[in-house]
Amino acid sequence: MLQGAVTHEDFEGRKGTIEAGDLQWMTAGRGVVHSEIPAPEGTQKGLQLWVNLSSQHKMIQPRYQEISSNNIAEAARDGIKVRVIAGEALGVKSTIYTTTPTMYLDFTLKPGSHLQQPIPKSYNAFVYILEGEGIFGQDSTTSSPISAHNLLLLSGFGDGLMAWNKGSKILRFILVGGEPLGEPVAQLGPFVMNTQEEIDQTIEDFENYTNGFEKAKHWRSEARIELGY
Repeated sequence: MLQGAVTHEDFEGRKGTIEAGDLQWMTAGRGVVHSEIPAPEGTQKGLQLWVNLSSQHKMIQPRYQEISSNNIAEAARDGIKVRVIAGEALGVKSTIYTTTPTMYLDFTLKPGSHLQQPIPKSYNAFVYILEGEGIFGQDSTTSSPISAHNLLLLSGFGDGLMAWNKGSKILRFILVGGEPLGEPVAQLGPFVMNTQEEIDQTIEDFENYTNGFEKAKHWRSEARIELGY
């Protein structure tokens, strides 16, 4: 969560509030019906990443990992600060377990700093710039600065990600990467499976409250009820 707060709850009775800087890593597995309601006042900003599960893990039990802001792994060196959501950076590892091998790194670079971050050669990866502007690539003299709210798909990592902040303000971006599963994808709404037949079965389970959705039949979000929904 970047700014503000979100209240969440699900049909298992889990509930809580994710505030600025906090992290929730939810593994939906075989299915969980949940609610996310932004705080009623102020501005709410956050990042949400969906990571696919392999066919052998799609029906595992749902799991939550929640870490408050002051407990997220961090490191700082030579004008670079990183919050390690998943994976490893600057010698620090995240405490989050990811079923699908994943890296999720939140970097802040002071003016004049230079980052070289290894990326596993088998990963697909991207950069999303949150604030400021930076130069990304293998050569800072031939690349143009990229500004906030742009996404860069990475290829041919070589020595990993190279980034420079040659501006006068801080540069903040996330680096996200993961191991490709190499499996077919079938998707409908929030449901992601491997075949259309599996999607059809999942919809049937959801509508009939079976195969993991039994508790959804009588569950109603307390937050939504308070808001009149």
